[in-house]
Amino acid sequence: MTGTSADWCPLRVSAPSRQLVFGGHSIARHLGKEGLPDWAIGETWEVSDVSGNGSTVLDGPLAGRSLRELVTEHPEELMGEGWSGECFPVLTKFIDASGTLPVHLHADDATAQRLEGQANGKTEAWHILDASPGATALCGLRHGVTQEGLHQALLDQDFDAVLRRLPVRPGETIYVPGGTLHSFGPRTLVYEIEQTSDIQQHAMRWDMEDGSPVPDEQWHANLEALLAEVRLESRPNFHAGLRVGVGDGVERVFCCAGPYFALERWHAGTAEPLRHSFATAQVLTNVGAPVQVRSGTWRGEMGRAQTLLLPAAVGEVEITGPADVLFGYLPDLARDVVTPLAAAGYPPEVIATLGEVR
Repeated sequence: MTGTSADWCPLRVSAPSRQLVFGGHSIARHLGKEGLPDWAIGETWEVSDVSGNGSTVLDGPLAGRSLRELVTEHPEELMGEGWSGECFPVLTKFIDASGTLPVHLHADDATAQRLEGQANGKTEAWHILDASPGATALCGLRHGVTQEGLHQALLDQDFDAVLRRLPVRPGETIYVPGGTLHSFGPRTLVYEIEQTSDIQQHAMRWDMEDGSPVPDEQWHANLEALLAEVRLESRPNFHAGLRVGVGDGVERVFCCAGPYFALERWHAGTAEPLRHSFATAQVLTNVGAPVQVRSGTWRGEMGRAQTLLLPAAVGEVEITGPADVLFGYLPDLARDVVTPLAAAGYPPEVIATLGEVR
């Protein structure tokens, strides 16, 4: 394949699934995602370049190629003009928190480089697709919690003594900087977008893979590692998003934004199709009914809970409504977020509430 835009089209990629103790059947039964094994699934990694758990192209001329290979061989065609990097920078997931996730955190960039020998940490955001009435999440520490007080609460497994418990509502999003202690569930279905990384530190006495007990020595070591990486001052909040009308019955909702990723949710009726132009790779995920997608000469259907990776070289997409889709991407914040929101009348201090927009 050459590097011209005519050679590129939307890519269907594999979505590895993970069986985890907090999982259930909501990704298949509620969202309608097909092809999942008939057991409790905690996560599907819709687009992943995490080493050992990466996506591969499923069809077309690039079938069988890994996302890592595409990043390495075609960085600008995939990611946009002037981009270079070691891996695809954005990881997206469906998470079924039928049970409660472990209390845990992911290091920020500086801490990951200093303590874990990793190139980057993991800032993430949760977009709530569904939640039972009264659902909550733990995210960030209460004001005044000290390192010593946190350590004692972790030893006691008394998380509510130190963590903020927040109400969870469908359609809202929370931007969670690296170093923020957190958990969510039960009865919560989430679309998560984050930096490409799988680093994490857990506070629990059980393993999230199979629920087995964590030996005392390992558990105390886990707590020490967590305490070395936690950001005591991080207290993010849920946000309803910033809405912009872009056509007759077409609405664009900016859910979150920061230097590592942005997430938008678009809705369209039948009066006119959803049309979106872009200069950086887009992770397009369908959270509604099946839709027809067109990009250049490429046409195809995107079923419920399916994902397409749109290379930057594609440049545009048209989706026939009714449509309810997510676009996740690595933004140029000024171009992709600030400019359209400012043009819609949002002041800088409101735009800043999306996450880390400066």
